[in-house]
Amino acid sequence: MAIKNFILVCGGTACESIKATEIYKNLIDEVAKHGLEKDVQVVKTGCFGFCEKGPIVKVLPDEAFYVEVKPSDAKEIVAENIVKGRLVKRLLYSGDEVKDKKEFEADDIKFYQKQYRIVLRNCGFIDPEDVEEYIARDGYKALEKCLFELNPDQVIDEMKASGLRGRGGAGFPTWMKWKFSKDVNSPEKFIVCNADEGDPGAYMDRSTLEGDPHSVLEAMAIAGYAVGSNRGMIYIRAEYPLAIKRLEIAMKQARELGLLGENILGSNFSFDIEIRLGAGAFVCGEETALLRSIEGNRGMPTPKPPFPAIEGLWGKPTVINNVETYANVPVIILKGGKWFAGIGTQKSPGTKVFALTGKINNSGLVEVPMGTTLRDIVYDIGGGIRDNKDFKAVQTGGPSGGVITKENLDTPIEFDSLVAIGSMMGSGGMIVMSEEDCIIDVAKFYMEFCVEESCGKCSPCRIGTKKLFQYLVKISKGNATHEDMKKMEEIGIAMKKAALCGLGQTAANPVLSTLRYFKDEYLRHVDERKCLAGKCKDLVRFDISAEKCIGCTVCARKCPANCISGEKKTAHVIDQEKCIKCGECLKSCKFGAISKF
Repeated sequence: MAIKNFILVCGGTACESIKATEIYKNLIDEVAKHGLEKDVQVVKTGCFGFCEKGPIVKVLPDEAFYVEVKPSDAKEIVAENIVKGRLVKRLLYSGDEVKDKKEFEADDIKFYQKQYRIVLRNCGFIDPEDVEEYIARDGYKALEKCLFELNPDQVIDEMKASGLRGRGGAGFPTWMKWKFSKDVNSPEKFIVCNADEGDPGAYMDRSTLEGDPHSVLEAMAIAGYAVGSNRGMIYIRAEYPLAIKRLEIAMKQARELGLLGENILGSNFSFDIEIRLGAGAFVCGEETALLRSIEGNRGMPTPKPPFPAIEGLWGKPTVINNVETYANVPVIILKGGKWFAGIGTQKSPGTKVFALTGKINNSGLVEVPMGTTLRDIVYDIGGGIRDNKDFKAVQTGGPSGGVITKENLDTPIEFDSLVAIGSMMGSGGMIVMSEEDCIIDVAKFYMEFCVEESCGKCSPCRIGTKKLFQYLVKISKGNATHEDMKKMEEIGIAMKKAALCGLGQTAANPVLSTLRYFKDEYLRHVDERKCLAGKCKDLVRFDISAEKCIGCTVCARKCPANCISGEKKTAHVIDQEKCIKCGECLKSCKFGAISKF
């Protein structure tokens, strides 16, 4: 008997952390209680993307999209939606203002309407731990096509026609990297997947591996066939246990079906993959440092040339692409390079996955065609700024990127346009800032991260990041001068020219881009010793107006530092030496007697 209903439960890390597994088990139990095991299948999928509203449960074929589901809701979902055919309206997403419609199917939700899912095509649709579900959605057909219909040169030609550029940040043409390795005469070559996603706020690769691990395995096998390699490695940080678990399951299933290992699908091509765990060093996202780590050495960059495609792992030709790049490959082979090139822009074809976080209403994982504007992402997909605050900027590219301001909201998001305004694509982290954020505080956060993560091999990065961080601290305390700002710019420019690897060369971007677009805010900190956002505590002062204070004592009772004194019904006073600038007094005063300067 055919299954009549499917209940899909988000099984990504974020939803797992808020009891998605318990929801999944409860749904199975409720289905069993009603004796519907033959009619209803409960599936734990990968990330749906709409992380702000998780855990998410989707019921097919009704297309009911339930958000913020609790384990106790499983009983009602089965009893009402499955047994009686009635939607559980209180759980339906209803966050968009659409005339005459209060409940939404997934396709009605603005968060999804401007997305185009290629990389995330299977995330939220299939059970990532069941290879048959991947195969049912054309899984491994691309590998079969390569092995029996295309020769290696034709595979690379298809990749060239697609125009796919590496999604790890630099945007190097994928076909060219493959071609370099193919043309080297070597008995041993390697295919490496960079899953060492280290940018703060980024989780695109992790979610792809959790929701669709077979797409990466298939792509690596295709790359191996194209360049003449029989061995692949996935370098993934140990902090991704769910992604690792699902990769291991997928690899085991693929081997059992002859999709990995010796003589794949009965052909003369053999290819297998192993997992190498990283310890979470940010610098190991740089390809040469990653290779040194796989070899068992300390993860530190090495000069280029030679490039890894020519001389990489253990001195052998090595293709390195990140998870997102590989996830595009099977679709390109099946649908054709020209099809892929027709999406996005001429110089940046295809789509890009972003982790949209920060002061945004709809945080989550989004995939949009290249060339989509920042305004579309922030306001249409992201739902605008939280609490109706003003948009200030977006940090793209993590510690290697820069800020995009409201003046550039209509800039198409693509590799070259972002570089032109002082930012970069990076791996896809996109952190939204509001008027409540201090730009110096943001730059200081990224620079402190870079100081901690610098491998220390070259002095421009080792010393430069520390000096920039020290200047930012000086500015945040109100002790900096115009000369300090000038030195920051000089150091940043020197780092871009002299640092050994791409990470060191871009580490100054958060400082250089904020100096470029928010110089007035820097000058306000330097000249006026003011932080309007209140993030630089040394520049913030709270005072109590003797005329407005009625001596209710609420502020004194709320103060965690016990720095407010005064008798009942008399004006209170703040001891500025003891004040920790937490703002609790301002929040608690109902009479407007406390001001922040």
